[in-house]
Amino acid sequence: MSFLTTSISRLAPRLLHSKNASCVIVASRHASSSTNLKDVLSDLIPKEQSRIKSFKQQYGKTNIGSITVDMVYGGMRGMKGLVYETSVLDPDEGIRFRGYSIPECQQLLPKAPGGQEPLPEGLFWLLVTGQVPTEEQVSWLSKEWAKRAALPSHVVTMLDNFPTNLHPMSQFSAAVTALNSESSFARAYSEGVNKAKYWEFIYEDSMDLIAKLPCVAAKIYRNLYREGSSIGAIDSNQDWSANFANMLGYSNSAEFTELMRLYLTIHSDHEGGNVSAHTSHLVGSALSDPYLSFSAALNGLAGPLHGLANQEVLVWLTALQKEMGGEVSDEKMRDYIWNTLKSGRVVPGYGHAVLRKTDPRYQCQQEFAFKHLPNDPMFKLVHQLYKIVPPVLLEQGKAKNPWPNVDAHSGVLLQVSNILYSAFCSTMSYCNVMYCNVMQIHSETSMEVEFESAF
Repeated sequence: MSFLTTSISRLAPRLLHSKNASCVIVASRHASSSTNLKDVLSDLIPKEQSRIKSFKQQYGKTNIGSITVDMVYGGMRGMKGLVYETSVLDPDEGIRFRGYSIPECQQLLPKAPGGQEPLPEGLFWLLVTGQVPTEEQVSWLSKEWAKRAALPSHVVTMLDNFPTNLHPMSQFSAAVTALNSESSFARAYSEGVNKAKYWEFIYEDSMDLIAKLPCVAAKIYRNLYREGSSIGAIDSNQDWSANFANMLGYSNSAEFTELMRLYLTIHSDHEGGNVSAHTSHLVGSALSDPYLSFSAALNGLAGPLHGLANQEVLVWLTALQKEMGGEVSDEKMRDYIWNTLKSGRVVPGYGHAVLRKTDPRYQCQQEFAFKHLPNDPMFKLVHQLYKIVPPVLLEQGKAKNPWPNVDAHSGVLLQVSNILYSAFCSTMSYCNVMYCNVMQIHSETSMEVEFESAF
């Protein structure tokens, strides 16, 4: 993580010296009855602008930390450099979305009929508004994204003409950039729209882009691994994840659809200092439209130290399986891990720049696997490593955090689900960066913070 972000909700207690100060920003349950997200934001945005203005007037000159040479050379690690309100990553607790842990989100957010996992539409609504949505609000959002999902013909033609040796991530980024032709914000800005209305066009672009992401990813997947077969039509009666699963060719797998709901939910946001989220903010601060901002974020996400990490884990696990054969004893596995470390290599998927415990996103995927795939050889290997690797890393004494992060498990679930992992880890998993768009919208809720860098 390039920055240690801080939100006003975390900053306020230290500034106000009050136990109740953490209530400056809280998520609320069902605060609005409207099912139209834009109407809800129209009501919330003026209030947020007023709150931020008041907060800055009162605390704008307050010192919130010091900067050391190590911080500057260390990629700004440890600096409080961003205001970020949608999620907080606590070293000992893990991620919280608008104050809610992953288990709480799994319990509170609406689910599909007959489903057990939360819908990512629900988390999106929570992140953008701070309100736990109703089933009706999530249903509206599912239908709205379905309505906006169609790709322009020039993007489809471009994807069809890409060579098969072009990495899926590169195709994804190029397609999102090409979707800039549809930008409402770019047109409105060129026509001199008033600054007060910027957020309305950013909203339209962001909603359109999020709606189209599954179509882009599925098209790339079909071209590379399903002989260019059609992704089919969007079903307006299905949720976002179900439509994505259908386009990939898994319409008959309720288990896979549930996995997509969980997967897309838990990857939706992870503070604002990571490479992709920060990149989207940085590019957006130049008033680049969401398509350009998101494409830039995707290019950052493509790096092996960021979004490509789950593919790296799978490559390592596959090599381990090949070298060790079938099931092996814990003692032999422990020796293998030690040999890996002594050779100067790392165990991919373990450690985190901030967390000092097992990543809650790893844990919820582990629970999913225990429920649906308890006897799968790859999952059993991952679980065996979970028992062996942390003690070895602690004994070695170099790792501040010996526990697994989300990447140690995420690619495995996709591969076990019979998705060609090379495609999914470099195409599907990057759909998780819808959080960049979530943040793009939210930055407009806090317009003064975002626009000061551009004016």
